[in-house]
Amino acid sequence: MPSIKMPKKSTDTDMTPFVDIAFLILSFFIMATKFKPEEPVKVETPNSVSSDILKESNAMLITIDKDSKVYVNFSSVNDANKDKLGTIIDGVATSRGIALTDAEKQNFKGAPILGVPFASLKSYLDIPNAQQGATPQPGIPVLDSLNNELIWWIAETKKAFAGEKLLYLIKGDNTSKYPAFEAVINALRRNEEFKYNLITAQEGAPEGTELFIQRLKKQQ
Repeated sequence: MPSIKMPKKSTDTDMTPFVDIAFLILSFFIMATKFKPEEPVKVETPNSVSSDILKESNAMLITIDKDSKVYVNFSSVNDANKDKLGTIIDGVATSRGIALTDAEKQNFKGAPILGVPFASLKSYLDIPNAQQGATPQPGIPVLDSLNNELIWWIAETKKAFAGEKLLYLIKGDNTSKYPAFEAVINALRRNEEFKYNLITAQEGAPEGTELFIQRLKKQQ
């Protein structure tokens, strides 16, 4: 019986369509990815061993830099609650007698960080958001117990988020002085807020500890 010869076909595959698809997917991820913006105030936090990663959701972040200057930041507020930022700045302006324009109030919502006394608040909010990060700020006055302006920021934030969960986060530099930290805690106490979270840099758990064993099991 004669054998049938099968026609030989080329095994080469045209990869051009696959390359096009790969570039399309890559382009999509590049355009859709949101990169974390550079922090406007550099802070070297102390190290700690913790089993939990703090979720920065609906939070008021209080920052203490290396020069013990105090700032507030509301960038962790959920998108659904961004309107509460308007309530905060309206409350501050009314309680402290500061006449702010609508544009200045809008600039507050987009401010990367805020660390100025009330006397300079209007002039700072007159600066476009794109330039605020590069503008030097003297810090919120907190060391004078009779003029701790952080008390007012916490009070208006507490009112705006009444009935909702709000985290108070404190991020302090390794070299900041204790009086500034104490003033921040006193401002929280004056508003009857006794729970807060300290932001630190995580380090490995000591070998042999229960936390070390738990993390080792998770990796296996």
